[in-house]
Amino acid sequence: MTSPDTSGTEHPADTDDGRRARGFAVRREVLGDAHVDRAVAATTELTADFQDLITRYAWGEIWTRPGLDRRSRSLITLTALVAGGHHEELALHVRAARRNGLSVAEIGECLLQCAIYCGVPAANAAFAVARAALADES
Repeated sequence: MTSPDTSGTEHPADTDDGRRARGFAVRREVLGDAHVDRAVAATTELTADFQDLITRYAWGEIWTRPGLDRRSRSLITLTALVAGGHHEELALHVRAARRNGLSVAEIGECLLQCAIYCGVPAANAAFAVARAALADES
């Protein structure tokens, strides 16, 4: 998604470099420096393009859009991860949801809602993942 300025050229913030810079900033704010530093350090020739893709598009495009606040994006992300059974990512995003201002009770409400729409076994597993992730936080 590019936005031409009045001269018809691409705005610097809408370049891949701009998205990458925004993406790293938001990724660090939401997931924490330690996680991002580990992900960057673990990047290999095989995973480099994938890391770049998620930094530019997941974090630099989607998480920076003005239409939803980060709390809402966290709730949506938690729900999607529960539905998909992505437990490792769920733990990461439970901690991110706390950074984005969600209370433990709000995370619990989200997971309770997931029990209805994603299934009781999925929510049961999600509560176990969340309990462990939140215990790490203490």
